[in-house]
Amino acid sequence: MKKVLVTGATGFIGLHCINQLLNQGYAVNGSLRSPERKNEIFDALKNVNTPTENLNLFTLNLTEDDGWDEGMRGCEYLMHVASPLSVKAYDDDYFVKPAVAGVKRAFKFAKKHDIKKVVLTSSVAAIFESDEDKKYYDENDWSDPESHKINSYSKSKTLAEKAAWDFIKENKDSFKLAVVNPALVIGPSLTGDLGESNKAIEMVVTGKMPVAIPLQFGFVDVRDVASAHILAMQNPLSNGERFALSERDLWYKDIAQLLRDNGFEKAPTMSVPIWLAKFLANFNKELKITAPYLGKTRSVSKSSKAKDILGWNPRSAKESILDVASQIKSMGLIK
Repeated sequence: MKKVLVTGATGFIGLHCINQLLNQGYAVNGSLRSPERKNEIFDALKNVNTPTENLNLFTLNLTEDDGWDEGMRGCEYLMHVASPLSVKAYDDDYFVKPAVAGVKRAFKFAKKHDIKKVVLTSSVAAIFESDEDKKYYDENDWSDPESHKINSYSKSKTLAEKAAWDFIKENKDSFKLAVVNPALVIGPSLTGDLGESNKAIEMVVTGKMPVAIPLQFGFVDVRDVASAHILAMQNPLSNGERFALSERDLWYKDIAQLLRDNGFEKAPTMSVPIWLAKFLANFNKELKITAPYLGKTRSVSKSSKAKDILGWNPRSAKESILDVASQIKSMGLIK
């Protein structure tokens, strides 16, 4: 039985990867920072009738060597999903240092344990953020960590991914690498934690966002992001490739309309113009981060590389939005 180490087992994407791997007959080692969360993972998987007899969990983190040997031992593949993510932290110390250190540490141990292939979770944040101003991007584009516009999260994803490719260049006799660069990842959580990226939907469906701001994202379902990781792991044609993932682009006004049409009455009925959104950003820290992107299209939705090479076939992002909105409602978060 082939074994995979998945880092970030308690994370939104990581747990979905583990769920699908177990259901496909793989043995899985999962990593987590806090051992007290082990039962949370087993309970979540049992709740969706996923067999857990081939799952083992190990405590390790991105900034220390302890636990990596045990977690990596006997594995043929590594999915390095773990990386700092928060909507409340904005500095390089929180994002950049552990993200880059984590890639270097994971790859060092992957080489030591003769891992055959690594699939790294990156982001469109490693594609979009440069001083070049255009609407449509693909896997050939890179964010510029020296750009004056780049935020700490985007810088962390860019520098971590660059560290990964640099490792492969410097260690040509080691393992194969494929990188997954999803847009905003949404969809149902396997635990009671909705995850950071679903907050984009939670704010709309609960009425915490009283008006629709002129902001557009590419959206992709977490279940399809997990399947892309596994397809990339399995397919040798993915070796040395990046895969941008986005099912479609939607503005907040589109999301609000979709939710209202499906009975979620707390979704806003009004949109605000760009100039007003920029003015309001002066009084809201989270909105201020989005100010450079208000009214702008930045998209990888035209890229078909994942479909062409991996046979990736994502579900509709609108379906994903309604799925997570229903979960939010079932959790009693819509007052």
